[in-house]
Amino acid sequence: MERYYQPEIECASRDQILAWQNERLVKQVKHVWDSVPYYRKKMEEKGVEPGDIKGVEDLCKLPFLTKDDLRDAYPYGLLATPLKDCVRIQSTSGTTGRRVVAFYTQHDIDLWEECCARAIVAAGGTNEDVCHVCYGYGLFTGGPGLNGGSHKVGCLTLPMSSGNTDRQLQFMVDLGSTILCCTPSYAAYLAESINERGLRDKIKLKAGIFGAEAWSEEMRRDIEKSLGIKAYDIYGLTEISGPGVSFECSEQTGMHINEDHFIAEIIDPETGEVLPDGSKGELVFTSITKEAFPLLRYRTRDICVLSRKQCSCGRTHVKMSKPMGRSDDMLIIKGVNVFPSQIETVLINMGMPANYQLIVDRVNNSDTLDIEVEMTPEMFSDTVAQVTNREKELVSALKSMLGIYARVHLVAPKSIARSEGKAVRIIDKRKI
Repeated sequence: MERYYQPEIECASRDQILAWQNERLVKQVKHVWDSVPYYRKKMEEKGVEPGDIKGVEDLCKLPFLTKDDLRDAYPYGLLATPLKDCVRIQSTSGTTGRRVVAFYTQHDIDLWEECCARAIVAAGGTNEDVCHVCYGYGLFTGGPGLNGGSHKVGCLTLPMSSGNTDRQLQFMVDLGSTILCCTPSYAAYLAESINERGLRDKIKLKAGIFGAEAWSEEMRRDIEKSLGIKAYDIYGLTEISGPGVSFECSEQTGMHINEDHFIAEIIDPETGEVLPDGSKGELVFTSITKEAFPLLRYRTRDICVLSRKQCSCGRTHVKMSKPMGRSDDMLIIKGVNVFPSQIETVLINMGMPANYQLIVDRVNNSDTLDIEVEMTPEMFSDTVAQVTNREKELVSALKSMLGIYARVHLVAPKSIARSEGKAVRIIDKRKI
């Protein structure tokens, strides 16, 4: 019944966890040194060899990897196994046209799905449940990860993907879905639709596993109340594997990191100095069991806190807080990574000045993105029809770049406030 609740792993002593991490880290560093010339060069530049890494206490000697490295090494530069041994890729949305592509062996997929299975069990899932997965499928990791995790637990899995509300609700009612997996904003939308149609008494949901975008405790309580469920957070990123890197248990006071597969650090984002547990800083992950795409000391840019406080669920793996922000200027909108540099690239390519501002808000539990763009003095004399057509062209180009819809508003020259320091590009009105 609790096939993927593994107390010998999830409730292991700190000494046992550290022993696993030491052994696997040493092996992984050697694997990367032998197989990834790109990272070996970075190690050599820092004067580090595999023999210098004898355990977790030596992790700080290794160089960091960033998303820029992943773009520079695209597509195969960080691949650590022969391509014939890889069975799948997953990918993030591109920022300036170059995507992050992660590779998986079958063993990598098995371990990733195991991590997602743990998340489902922590939310109360068993082989008697019906797991309704409406994260996106395809290159996005959400759908494939929870789909595979659900299989490992033994749930009846509904691979719904997102959209088509009528079908979602029909299957939810007819097949008796008990666990809902999707973004929190989509869960809120489904809850609204369920209550509008008077279906609340016909659904059997007991839990939800929500991630891929920021959400507040207030939003959690609203979803729990409107659906009559317990809502659990889940965290992951394509570069490391996908959802399931960490997950909430019934205590809902942070997400347990699967420390038998990942080593977490908190660093000062300015200096790179490793900070002690309990400090607020940037989250860094090292993959110690991945074969095809094993990233060492990958800077997530997420700001959070690690805690080893004893958890009432019995799990001993360290917990990370919900991310409290970013050390870069990335936004997560409707589950999609958006950088101002993306918008700037489109504007410049379309002949617009680089004076713009992004206004992000949340309306009816759904993220919205408005972009105000200053016109040049020449454009300001255009007719209303010309301005409207230019706005439509920008909307289309931005949709192609970002993968999400953004409203564009062309405004008068010099109407966006200037500042003496760094330009204020982002106004985020969401309560996170």
